Amino acid sequence: MTEIDAKIDALVPAWLHLPDIAEMLDVEVTRVRQLVKEGQLIAVRRGENRALQVPAAFIDGDKVVKGLAGTLTLLRDDGFTDEEMLEWLFTSDPTLPGTPAQALSENRGTEVKRRAQALAV
Repeated sequence: MTEIDAKIDALVPAWLHLPDIAEMLDVEVTRVRQLVKEGQLIAVRRGENRALQVPAAFIDGDKVVKGLAGTLTLLRDDGFTDEEMLEWLFTSDPTLPGTPAQALSENRGTEVKRRAQALAV
């Protein structure tokens, strides 16, 4: 969990509070906190009350976007911080096209993971 800077905050189009995610996933808030702790989601403190929030693009209906956890693990293994991961996931790449976060939500996770692995080289 990290504080977020204005540049990265502007890249992410929408955010969800942990209780909202818990309701969407039909789990307790403690389970959402566990997903963050395990590195399957990124949560940052933002807003006036510095509440923990997760990018809305990480949730697909009643589940975490397929391929997100694996992608986060690859990026973390490459030494990325939470902020750097958010910047990479939400920065448009014309060769993709779109952002890696969009590609994950469109079930193009294999290409996103391939690109994440290539960052380590």
